Amino acid sequence: MTEPRFDAKRFDGRVAVITGGARGLGRAYADLLGSLGASVVINDNGSAIVGAGVDAGPAEEAAAAIRAAGGKAVADTNSVATFEGGTAIIQKALDAFGKVDILIHSAGNVRYGALDEITDDNFRAVIDVHLMGAFNVVRPAFPHMVKAGYGRVVLTGSIGGLYGTQRIVNYAMSKAAMIGLSNVIAIEGAEHNIKSNLILPGAVTRMSEAVDTSSFPPMGPELVAPVVGYLCHEDCAVSGEMYVSMAGRVARAFISETEGIYRPEWSIADVAANLDAIRDPAKAWSAATGQGYLEQMTRSFAMARGEA
Repeated sequence: MTEPRFDAKRFDGRVAVITGGARGLGRAYADLLGSLGASVVINDNGSAIVGAGVDAGPAEEAAAAIRAAGGKAVADTNSVATFEGGTAIIQKALDAFGKVDILIHSAGNVRYGALDEITDDNFRAVIDVHLMGAFNVVRPAFPHMVKAGYGRVVLTGSIGGLYGTQRIVNYAMSKAAMIGLSNVIAIEGAEHNIKSNLILPGAVTRMSEAVDTSSFPPMGPELVAPVVGYLCHEDCAVSGEMYVSMAGRVARAFISETEGIYRPEWSIADVAANLDAIRDPAKAWSAATGQGYLEQMTRSFAMARGEA
């Protein structure tokens, strides 16, 4: 078996759709894949950080830069916030290049608000772009990947989705939801050579404007782009996983649970009395996507039968 040569990896013949691809992290992904032979659809409606307004300039400029460097790229300004917009984005790739091999959802917006004060409008504006935006492009792209027997999907999660933080409940909920969506893509796409993973990036971009970054180490988008490049390459060896990339550090994040304990009956007092054992991380369970759901059930049932 020939080992993949990642030192010379390219994307010749591949078509990539990148939402939010004109600025920040998305632009870094677009520039990298475009420089390595991919035909790129740069989707970006040019809106402000809060998601307001439309400006075709950023997407056109990003696409023009790739073409000027000898690559292939087209601009698209449809909004990911509606299913119609997401479908139009994928159709743009089909019309321009005939297929969709790679889908990277990097579009985002920011609207802050504490849990007891955030407005419905600010909550939904972020949910519509981050969470629904992912589904709105995945849903129309997935059947084409199935038909082609190939696909690579990279969705954008966040440590904010894993751990949460203050004043961004809309963002935290959206990013947590990416875990479920990516896992379903990985499970349903496995037999069709479709792989899906999450990137949990940390980079100083315009999305960081409300944060004091003066003490941060170097952490530009270019440090994240190679990780995304690996995850959407044909030789990517993983699916249904999460990768943190922040300030030069790359790590895998994963979900686990304690082994816990079994009792044939429980009372509230039993839970309180056994809390330390229930929470004991010494015997952690973790499982690969695709088997985790059934594995957790199987192991739980085995404990109930006294087999574990």
